[in-house]
Amino acid sequence: MKFSRIGNRLIGKSGVETIWIEPWGENSLRVRMSKEATMDPNDWALLDTPAATSPVITLDEIELIEPWIPEAEKAKRTVKSEIASIQNGEIIASFNAEGWLSFKNSDGQLLTEEYWRDRNRIDRYCAPLRIEGRELKPLTGTSDYRLTLRFEAFEDEQIFGLGQYQEKVLNKKGATLELAHRNSQASVPFMLSSRGYGLLWNNPAIGTVTFGTNRTEWVAESTKKLDYFITAGATPAQIEEQYANAVGKAPMMPEYGLGFWQCKLRYRSQEELLNVAREYKRRGLPLDVIVVDFFHWTKQGDFKFEPRDWPDPDAMIAELKEMDIELMVSVWPTIDSRSENYGPMSGEGYLISADRGMNINMNWMGETVFFDATHPGARDYVWQVCKKNYYDKGVRLFWLDEAEPEYGPYDFDLYRYYQGPALQCTNIYPLMYAKGYYDGMTAEGQEGVCNLVRSAWAGAQRYGALIWSGDISSTFRAMREQLQIGLNMGIAGIPWWTTDIGGFLGGHVEDPGFQELLVRWFAFGVFTPVFRLHGERVPHIEPEQAVIDGVGQMMTGSDNEIWSYGEENYEIMKDYILMRERLRPYIRECMAVAHEKGSPVMRTMFYEFPEDAACWTVDSQYMFGPDILVAPIFELGQRSREVYLPKNQSWKNAKTNEVLQGGQTVTIDAPIHEIPLFIRADKSLPIYE
Repeated sequence: MKFSRIGNRLIGKSGVETIWIEPWGENSLRVRMSKEATMDPNDWALLDTPAATSPVITLDEIELIEPWIPEAEKAKRTVKSEIASIQNGEIIASFNAEGWLSFKNSDGQLLTEEYWRDRNRIDRYCAPLRIEGRELKPLTGTSDYRLTLRFEAFEDEQIFGLGQYQEKVLNKKGATLELAHRNSQASVPFMLSSRGYGLLWNNPAIGTVTFGTNRTEWVAESTKKLDYFITAGATPAQIEEQYANAVGKAPMMPEYGLGFWQCKLRYRSQEELLNVAREYKRRGLPLDVIVVDFFHWTKQGDFKFEPRDWPDPDAMIAELKEMDIELMVSVWPTIDSRSENYGPMSGEGYLISADRGMNINMNWMGETVFFDATHPGARDYVWQVCKKNYYDKGVRLFWLDEAEPEYGPYDFDLYRYYQGPALQCTNIYPLMYAKGYYDGMTAEGQEGVCNLVRSAWAGAQRYGALIWSGDISSTFRAMREQLQIGLNMGIAGIPWWTTDIGGFLGGHVEDPGFQELLVRWFAFGVFTPVFRLHGERVPHIEPEQAVIDGVGQMMTGSDNEIWSYGEENYEIMKDYILMRERLRPYIRECMAVAHEKGSPVMRTMFYEFPEDAACWTVDSQYMFGPDILVAPIFELGQRSREVYLPKNQSWKNAKTNEVLQGGQTVTIDAPIHEIPLFIRADKSLPIYE
């Protein structure tokens, strides 16, 4: 491989293959590789104006001698080979004589290195397997490539982040993860390693990543280039902040994001919703947001209230604002073939297209096609309709549902966007979906944009995306899985995250087991970034008419307000709402740090205590901000649990004020109305009255 330098960029070239390495913010590098004449210009998740740094680039030559050459022949058989390195602060990337990349920190400690098993002359991995560390293999008959990037595996490595996957395990070492979005799955491909680095797979293509015991392997099924960002730091917090500087940070959370949100599947009319809001106020219960869920519209893609059930949205929103309640309205990206917007959008090329067959993306409650969120014109068109029918009436908070988008089925090789084939770019869809509303709302002068989105990709946080974990089941197992999801979403750079408290699917309102789950989940919800009650709740209530004016009517779930589950449960949930209110100033401070530094609001134990080895393996408790240790209850009938208190710190039981020394595991009582909580002993927070 031949090396050169242009400005701050180290360039390597071997045949048609070109690789660029350059600084991309503090202690960070961006690596790109292409086999095309010009490098693909997409920056994808990365901001295109990284902070200026002054890297040290070294170009050199070394002499190579085959180890099996007889001594008498060595002088004749010596060849020269180029090597190169680039250092940007605390990270160093080095090419060896064969062009293999390794990354070290400024102390010379190896962070990670590419995995090669090719015949070579000097390296310790001498093998004729012809397995390369990075491969761009042409897809026959196209101008595209299948990409594979391989790194060595390390026994001591733990891996966190990557986004939202419905499983129990916090540490992703040993996992294979699909790099694709589905309902309740969001691929946010940033990993944080216990070895002192973070890596963003800056590619929105469909693929997989495997963190195996023999190697780590990233795959993109169809792409134009290799592109990743790598950053080094002494602590997880430093790595996280450097990553946030590269991909952007969340706005400051609006005040209504700090309190309680009421939602259900689904309020069927204006009067039903207003009566719920009025009842919260009558009872003296704080309520920041109430939600109009899906199928309040005339047809999918009309983006407007059905006047039969919602006759005066302006008056409804005005009354809610008088009660200091914000209205959130659900919108879907599905455009029904009967919608008034289908013809104009189809004519302008604003809808996702199919490479073959009929162009129907989903046939649930109508034959629909998703609008193409990668198309700037489509984003603006949808926003202008929503502005007229929602925003101009006072709506300042949107629920961007179906954001994956939720294809039926997920045949990614079938669809094509303005940006390109879905195989190459579909993972960027939810980010662009959020961007359309963010751009429209900020253009109207709104500050602190926050929209609820059912999926995300790296960088979505900069567009005010609050992610929730999709249509999960109403079980203790699902609740337990949400903890690692929330923590890993924070590590992946998404500080605004929430769940459907109580789960979405299958919660029977009269089932004592479900009621216990709901109460435990409600307590957990107090200590998540956004405190939001939602779910379909059975038994369902069917509509009086299945079809009206040719449009299928949607059922609703049973009541889901906190007084819907009996007086005892009501009093418990009421106390938790008031607890959240007392913590409002603390939560506001946490949101400010998320805005300024990109720090998660929900934090793994090792994020706050990286020097405590035990905190790298504790996975059923977490820190809510810097000072509150939360240990939720995840089993039916459980009334106590063990809690690990990090060392070198005194801890105060939030309920009893008992002070305990860190570095020990203690057993804490957890009656049905309490969640085990500790705070740093030198702090004072009004968790209890």
